[in-house]
Amino acid sequence: MEAELIVSFIVLGTIVGFLAGLLGIGGGLVMVPVLTSLFVWQGLPSESVVHLALGTSMASIVVTSISSMRAHHKKAGVLWDVVKLISPGILVGAFLATFLASVLSSVFLAIFFACFLVFASTQMFLNKKPKPSRMLPGAGGLFAAGGIIGSISALVSIGGGTITVPYLSWHNVDVKKAIGTSAAIGLPISVAGTIGYMVNGLSAGLDIPYVFGFVYLPGVVLISVMSFMMAPVGAHAAHKLPVPILKKVFAVLLLGLALKMISSVI
Repeated sequence: MEAELIVSFIVLGTIVGFLAGLLGIGGGLVMVPVLTSLFVWQGLPSESVVHLALGTSMASIVVTSISSMRAHHKKAGVLWDVVKLISPGILVGAFLATFLASVLSSVFLAIFFACFLVFASTQMFLNKKPKPSRMLPGAGGLFAAGGIIGSISALVSIGGGTITVPYLSWHNVDVKKAIGTSAAIGLPISVAGTIGYMVNGLSAGLDIPYVFGFVYLPGVVLISVMSFMMAPVGAHAAHKLPVPILKKVFAVLLLGLALKMISSVI
């Protein structure tokens, strides 16, 4: 593996971890467009670069989600009853979505991801918060919600916070517990998504060193280690920096990443 690529993964993991701690965002929003550009730069098959970016990003989120879940659990911020009821739907939705992703073209996935980035950046820029209006549904409703959250999260390779936190807030869940519960839900999303991208990627028959299915293993290791180390630094900086302003700047950056990703695969 080239030294430049190693440095790129280390820098990416550092930025992702810092932003996760500082702004409370999932790393997939940054990782997928950057990884797509890196894989294109490596000269990997154009029809597989987005799939590799999605799978590698999803696998990198596993370690971060475990760390985040433990931190919120220590502060009693996780509604475990909700996690238990919603996780089966998430596992099914996330795993099945990887089958869909495996048959979609890189161009379609890039456009779909870019549209999601526009949604996420608009939500972040406007700092829109849903108005609580109802109570959480029963087991069947949470299973269905989990299936939708898991499917979308796997298709765009995120931990689900962009969708889960608003969903829980709409149902009168305290925002701190919504964030903590979302962090716990991120683990089954990332695990199911990673397994799915590994399994479905095997049928693609990619003859690329260090690639298992649609997961680039060296990238996962380097990104995970650096993001795990930098997340606490970002969390500490959140108490000293103007986070509301930074969120608006980051929202504009997401739009730029969306355009970059599309231009990389078209």
